[in-house]
Amino acid sequence: MATDDTTAQVRAWFTGRLPEGWFTAAPEIVRDREEIAVLGTLPDPPADTPEAERPALIEGLARRFREETRERRIEIAREAERRFRQKVSWGVVCGGETVMFTTLSVPVMTRLRQAERQVLDTLVAAGVARSRSDALAWCVRLVGKNTDEWLAELRDALQHVDRVRSAGPDVHS
Repeated sequence: MATDDTTAQVRAWFTGRLPEGWFTAAPEIVRDREEIAVLGTLPDPPADTPEAERPALIEGLARRFREETRERRIEIAREAERRFRQKVSWGVVCGGETVMFTTLSVPVMTRLRQAERQVLDTLVAAGVARSRSDALAWCVRLVGKNTDEWLAELRDALQHVDRVRSAGPDVHS
């Protein structure tokens, strides 16, 4: 997990580097060991948009932004990747919906017992997932979706640990 200080520096750099008018506010920066995700908020669709048309309108607004900003986003991402030594992915938030344009798919090694593998195999056999890898990703998304509050508390606790650790003595001297 990235430290607060480094994430603040990344957020400040992107806020200063992104063209004015792209987003309605400073972008949200989400980091892990491999990736920096830049999420910008677009203006919401008009309030009088019929509910049946809303998803298509949001998709169209996101797609237009993606296409119109592609070259600049690539340029900015290359600069950030050299500076921060992490890949950059992009997405937008519009009307409460998040649309990611690019994200990394990073292999993660894990060891599972037979009962756990059977869960994954059942998801594959049922057509919920195409492979064990997809099934495991599906399980992680399901847990994340159903435990957002608990995971947020856990992340806050980890940030507190990082702050306390950084305030302590330098053990690398």
